[in-house]
Amino acid sequence: MASIMKVVLTLSVLLCLTLSSSAQNCSTYAFRSNEVFGACNDLPYLNSFLHWSYNSSSSTLQIAYRHTGVSSSNWVAWAINPSGSGMVGSQALIAYQQPDGTMKAYTSSVDNYQTQLSEGKLSFDVSDLSATYADNEITIFATLGLSSIGGASNVTHVWQDGSVSGGTPRMHAMSEANMQSVGTINFLSVHGILNAVSWGIMMPLGALIARYLKVFKSANPAWFYLHVSCQSTAYIVGVAGWATGIKLGSESAGVVYSAHRTIGIILFALGTLQVFALLLRPKPDHKYRFYWNFYHHSVGYAVIILSIINVLKGIDILQPEKKWKYAYIGVIAALAFNALWLEGYTWYIVLKRKRSEGETKMPHNTNGSNGYHPEPEV
Repeated sequence: MASIMKVVLTLSVLLCLTLSSSAQNCSTYAFRSNEVFGACNDLPYLNSFLHWSYNSSSSTLQIAYRHTGVSSSNWVAWAINPSGSGMVGSQALIAYQQPDGTMKAYTSSVDNYQTQLSEGKLSFDVSDLSATYADNEITIFATLGLSSIGGASNVTHVWQDGSVSGGTPRMHAMSEANMQSVGTINFLSVHGILNAVSWGIMMPLGALIARYLKVFKSANPAWFYLHVSCQSTAYIVGVAGWATGIKLGSESAGVVYSAHRTIGIILFALGTLQVFALLLRPKPDHKYRFYWNFYHHSVGYAVIILSIINVLKGIDILQPEKKWKYAYIGVIAALAFNALWLEGYTWYIVLKRKRSEGETKMPHNTNGSNGYHPEPEV
């Protein structure tokens, strides 16, 4: 039974670390010119990343497309396909370094597979188009007016790279990565994704780690740092999701979801209090530690309950495919099931340990200490 519990908790730790790592990848990138974007996505192929801010009221999309691992003799492109699901019909932003060292950034409409990426206008407005090259990375900046193609709901996008010869882009390679560099993205859904992963999954997972991993003496104080790491990452990503939601609300004055917005503000406030409470955390033997623990646990569980409720409200607002709601409910149900049986097993271990220590306690030991602290002295 103990081995099963250890396996479950190990998987929980690995999941938390995986979510933390993936959540921090493109989101921690700092642009040299201090541009700030509301969201980003690590694209699955060709070492590429997309950063953006979307104004829903004007259907204006500000983007920065980063393509790493390229040389000065490469071109890169990022495109939206408003009418299809692949390369043909895509409206592309292209950039490469010219022989004189300057960057050329332009637009091209891809009408067939034999395209030469000739310069031309797109089916939507493009402004502030520019590009940079540094440290084997090309970045394209642009502002897109998407009202003419119906906004930014479930947009097909394509990204690509290739070689430049004689100042002219050549055909891209036919490798698996090049052929699969296409996907769909909903620029409005990022708020929901950030909050579902951070507040809705990582927060409960971090609480599970804290409550059940510390029962093992060998896990002290590792469980504490894993807990703090998981919850801190959840808070940082959650704040990004919260800020995105506030921005979406300010840009959509005629659309109000009072309950969802109110719970979100309460969550942000309680989460911030939890973070700052760490600065006032007494030592385990301090006389006020009992009250701090009561506060920390009460607020923590309140945040988890409100987070799950608000994620479900957000799903109902965005109305994605039902499989996403079922998937989230499945994750929460799995966490709840594990928490239920781990709770019982934890009490079994603690009570058994107390009985064992009570039988072996020396008569002169009058201070009631058994040498075990459920929390690290940090």
